[in-house]
Amino acid sequence: MEKTNVSMLTEFVLVGLSAHPKLKIVFFVLVLWMYLMILLGNGVLISVIIYDSHLHTPMYFFLCNLSFLDICYTSSSVPLILDSFLTVRKTVSFSGCMMQMFLSFAMGATECVLLGLMALDRYVAICYPLRYPVIMSKGVYVPMAAGSWVSGLADSVVQTSLAMQLPFCTNNVVSHFVCEILAILKLACADISINVISMAGSNLIVLVIPLLVISVSYIFIVATIVRIPSTEGKLKAFSTCSAHLTVVIIFYGTIFFMYAKPKSKAPIGTDNQDITEALVSLFYGVMTPMLNPLIYSLRNKDVKAAVKNMLGRKRFSDGI
Repeated sequence: MEKTNVSMLTEFVLVGLSAHPKLKIVFFVLVLWMYLMILLGNGVLISVIIYDSHLHTPMYFFLCNLSFLDICYTSSSVPLILDSFLTVRKTVSFSGCMMQMFLSFAMGATECVLLGLMALDRYVAICYPLRYPVIMSKGVYVPMAAGSWVSGLADSVVQTSLAMQLPFCTNNVVSHFVCEILAILKLACADISINVISMAGSNLIVLVIPLLVISVSYIFIVATIVRIPSTEGKLKAFSTCSAHLTVVIIFYGTIFFMYAKPKSKAPIGTDNQDITEALVSLFYGVMTPMLNPLIYSLRNKDVKAAVKNMLGRKRFSDGI
């Protein structure tokens, strides 16, 4: 992605926790450990889903995409975060900053849409169980997943391109761990009304609409579960949705805090607020992808059985 900005600015300075040097080592170790757990947990989940033919269903196909998204998202930002903890003054080139911002935004937007599609999948599975294999055929759920990737990448292209056109004068200090789009927009020395309007449209498309789809889907899901006569049947039906619902609550809770209300300019004296938002962003960017494979595997007997089966066969083959 080439630089098209008309200003003379060639690099950004990432503040991160520079004002709290004693916390940098602690956070470095913590974030590094979380990142390794993300790679391990999501990597194992992807391997198990690909390996076990019993998991070749729409739900696990979407879950495989979600795990791959989490790996891509964290890999686009965590190395930069870790590097910022080890350097006194972390600088990143303009083009490098825009590329990292593009990848992070694209992965986040894709995940929003994907979670909405996963809710639709659960809606069909609970409300129309007999027709589920026909409705959610491979010719349907594969294009659905592909559509989430295309929409996320397209949205990121628009937002990043608009940000690259802004003039950045002398202030290049980003109050964040990474090149986060709202933190970058605050540094522009020009009117960012178009960016704010565009971000509002982006919020509507990749945040609000998928959330409405999730909400409506779960209204029908709950209504269907309530009508199931046996308690065992109700619990079984709810257990197929509980993991997805937990991930949605964690994901949307943090992302709405960051992106639901884009600000045109940062008020004076909001350093503590900026650090708080950066820490919440760090939580969203690292904690959520780490929890996703745990949430989906701990309460899922099929995944547990597939992991044991894969490990058992591996030990058997190693012993031959």
